[in-house]
Amino acid sequence: MDNSRRTALRGIVGGSAAFVAAAAGSGSILAQEARKPELVVGGGVAAGRHEIVPLPFNPAKLKDLSEKLISNHHGRNYAGAVRNLNKVEESLAAVTKDTSAYEVAGLRRAELTFTNSIIYHEHYFANLGGEGKINGAIAKLIGDTYGSIGKWEELFIATAMSLGGGSGWTVLDYNFHTNELRTYWADHHTLGLAYGKPLLVLDMFEHAYQLDFGPNHAKYIEAYFVNINYDEVNRRLEQAVTAAKAMR
Repeated sequence: MDNSRRTALRGIVGGSAAFVAAAAGSGSILAQEARKPELVVGGGVAAGRHEIVPLPFNPAKLKDLSEKLISNHHGRNYAGAVRNLNKVEESLAAVTKDTSAYEVAGLRRAELTFTNSIIYHEHYFANLGGEGKINGAIAKLIGDTYGSIGKWEELFIATAMSLGGGSGWTVLDYNFHTNELRTYWADHHTLGLAYGKPLLVLDMFEHAYQLDFGPNHAKYIEAYFVNINYDEVNRRLEQAVTAAKAMR
């Protein structure tokens, strides 16, 4: 582990699927969700037809994060969000002028919660499975923005540690409003950046680490960093820069 990262973690601590398949039978979750999504005009997926995205890596090969932890997280929490969004969207499709405002508000709240949960979870899983070696354009941009990679890691870790024992996300975003790189704290699933592209996502809900680390979220953050797939982060950055240029 990088010395600056270890120091940051110690300082903060001192101051403060293959998914469920292995347990439930191979493909059991996918079998429940394996229907072709109905595409709608203009792109996207029809209401109630979102599908579970498989893990993009073998969870047995991660370092210091157990296969059981990742499989349970993917197969229960993420997959549950997909199923719940499908149900909410089906209910929204049945809304009429006679539906109470209270009911519509509840459905819209749930829609945003499950939509953001899916987005953040898919980004989180996709930026795992690597060697944790920062490289490429993201390394340069982080250095230019924060002064050094070590300084950015210190801030990212401090943000993540502030969510320990609670619920939320730590996200390195490309902010389209200001065209800059920023590290954000997202409470639960609904208080995230309104206009940005997540480049690196860390799940700080207890379900993301409790099975392996109990309440020791500092050890989880350490394990997360050694499994980051920075090739995926660079791919997202390229997408964000291209989109930002097109919006100017």
